[in-house]
Parts: sequence; structure tokens; C-alpha cells
Amino acid sequence: MNPTGGIDDLIAALALPADTRVERRVPKKLLLEQGAPTAADKRQIQDGIEELAWVAALKPNNIGVPVFRDEVREYLEIAVVTAMLRSAAKTARLTELIHRAIPYPLVLVTAQDDGVSLSLAHKRWSQGEKGAVVIEDVRRTAPLRPDSLAPNEQAFLVSIALSGLPTHDLYALYQGWLDRVTALEAATISGAFAVPDTAEHADGQREALANHARLQRDIARLRTQAQREKQVNRRVELNLAIKRLETELAATTKAL
Repeated sequence: MNPTGGIDDLIAALALPADTRVERRVPKKLLLEQGAPTAADKRQIQDGIEELAWVAALKPNNIGVPVFRDEVREYLEIAVVTAMLRSAAKTARLTELIHRAIPYPLVLVTAQDDGVSLSLAHKRWSQGEKGAVVIEDVRRTAPLRPDSLAPNEQAFLVSIALSGLPTHDLYALYQGWLDRVTALEAATISGAFAVPDTAEHADGQREALANHARLQRDIARLRTQAQREKQVNRRVELNLAIKRLETELAATTKAL
């Protein structure tokens, strides 16, 4: 896959109006100053990023969606940014660093050898530093290959077009993209991609995904304990506990 072509395909799927486009390179210096708390992070930015670009700025005056303000956060615009990453880059860490460095809610498209990913993370005011912004949970798709998409991935790309997102305010718009990333993650388990139709549905999907991951970790931990256990009675107890968790996991999978 051509990484640049993959970025272009994903940006095209967003279907952004022409007057939102910025098309400006972002210097690494910005990340080094704003998003690199350690020397190791600075090396990651220098060695891992090939190119960073500010693609678009979504504002009330160019997409017709109002700003959002409350006591927790303020969304005046949404930035769409792309990053070409080198083969040895630590993608997850660099994704987090880029989200940290840019104060606006960010739609970030990253491309590496194995495909292209979309990530988002809500931002809020820092409670400890006046005027500072901190990121919440970063949600990122698994690498997509636009030249060989699975049906769920095709449905996901169709769903992220700007015209199909909530328009109450910029927070709701951004949450709409986040919900679609979560729905794609759920589809890898359930086998069917479905955009949540209510906020409650979206909350339930996120909770089910968290429970699914927790149960998988707990089952793996108990299996390791059972394999090492010498006492027969204790091994039986562990296997029964595993069975109970597997039943709960099946129910959580069905809920997704």
C-alpha cells in the first residue's frame, strides 16, 4: 500500500468542504516544544515522523456547526491533521504525543507501512494548570488498507463523512466521529458494524468494549495460574472461575 495514497483515501472519506482546507505543513518543532515531556519522546518525534500536515480547520463559519463551551472544555474548531510515520516509529506513543501537542480537538490520520489509522481524543481544561489543555482517552482504529477493505471497514469509511455527523455543536460532531471509531472496534468482535443511534447506545457500546477487554485479560491471567497450579483442588477452582468468566464474555460479545 502507498501510505500517501492511504491518507488521501481516508481524508476523502471525511468529505470535507473545500473552504475548510488549510494544507499546511506542521514543523516538528511544535511537537518538540508542546508535546514531548521526555528525551525519549523527543527522539520518537525526530526519528519517527516523516511529515506532519494540517489539512483542514472545521469552524462554525465554514461548516455551519456552533462552538461548544462548558466548565470542562471549549471547542472553537476541530483540526484535521495527517502524519506520515517511518517504519520503526512507535505509533501509539506518537499518536498520543501529537494529540497532546495541538490544543484543538484533533482528527488525526496516521500512515505507516501496515496501513492508515484514524484517531481522536476529547480534550478538557487542566485542573492543575490554568489555561492548559489535557487529553482524555485516545481511540484509534486498527490500521486500514483502503485498497483491500473488509465490509465493516468499508461501512466505517462511509459513516465518517462530515454530512452524516451530528451538527448540534462541535462537541457533538466530534463525539460522532469517536462513536464511529468505537463502533468499528466493536465490529471486530461482533462481526457487524453499526453506528450507535443514541447517546445511551454509544455509552453502552464503550462500556461493553471495556468489559470485553477486562474479561479477556482476567481469563488469560487465570489460565496462566491454572497451568502453574500444583494442587488439584485449586486448579479445579480456577477452571470453574474461567468458565464463569467465559460465560460472561459470551454475553458481553452478544451485547456488542
